Amino acid sequence: MSLTKIYEDGKFKGVYWCEFEDGSKRLATVNMVPGVRVYGEQLVSHGGVEFRVWNAFRSKLAAAILKGVSEISVKPGSYVLYLGTSTGTTISHVSDIIGPDGCVFGVEVAPRPFREFMALCEKRRNIVPILSDARTPTAYRSIVPIVDGMYCDVAQPDQAKILIDNAKFFLKPNGLAMLAIKARSIDVTLEPSEVYKREINCLVDGGFEIISVVHLEPYDKDHAMVVARYVEK
Repeated sequence: MSLTKIYEDGKFKGVYWCEFEDGSKRLATVNMVPGVRVYGEQLVSHGGVEFRVWNAFRSKLAAAILKGVSEISVKPGSYVLYLGTSTGTTISHVSDIIGPDGCVFGVEVAPRPFREFMALCEKRRNIVPILSDARTPTAYRSIVPIVDGMYCDVAQPDQAKILIDNAKFFLKPNGLAMLAIKARSIDVTLEPSEVYKREINCLVDGGFEIISVVHLEPYDKDHAMVVARYVEK
């Protein structure tokens, strides 16, 4: 399937759209490490620049963009704290977006996915890997500076509190944070809508102003992405 057109998104800098000959459109980012795939994604070239097609079924950030989120906490040249990197699929696209002038600090607690994540970081110098529990931000306070934005995908029952605790240390005033809420990881006895409401209320109580909320189906079942501005420091 051949690429017919590629252009930057009108709202999100560093995010691109690929149009293919069959009429389909897919998200993409400029590959910071040309020729290297991270999770088997398609590589396409245009005007001497290589792009990585961004699979929304593998990345909640891509899914949120496709579902119409109004803002994202990742911009070219920005400093970002990323909680819950896993093996590095989404953070690799964050690395592409922020580019060589930005830096993303990736926190992961599980040793096995962290090993894969470390291999990714060896090729991407704008990622700082941190093996630590996001519940204890004091453990990496000496490594992480004040950041422009945060992204949290920890799939824990107290995930909103984890974001708030980290924001108190690291997020600049009026900085944006994104929280991927996995309802079934928080409380399997409640309807997802009730879980979303509870987590959003927790963010508001923690000093955040809610900017945008989108549900991530069909890309991720029982997931919602919340974008919030940190108004209390």
